[in-house]
Amino acid sequence: MPTISIFFGIIIRMYFSPGEHPPPHFHVYYNEFKASVDIRTCEIMEGELPRKQVKLVLAWAELHQEELIADWQLVMNGEAPLKIQPLQ
Repeated sequence: MPTISIFFGIIIRMYFSPGEHPPPHFHVYYNEFKASVDIRTCEIMEGELPRKQVKLVLAWAELHQEELIADWQLVMNGEAPLKIQPLQ
């Protein structure tokens, strides 16, 4: 699963698989925490993160929503997703 962004110890990944299930989403890893975020709504679908990291991830997702949708389209076509600027 390619890493598309890393910031403040948070790793953002997207499965590189045409069979990945909808809705469009990405995976977040922070220490022992894991979560999946819906790209369209910028909400956590499953898993959990500390409150501060939730705010950072959702702010990043809103800023890069178009790029995330484009990456989702790439992985649905069996192509590798592109890197996305980290939150600064």
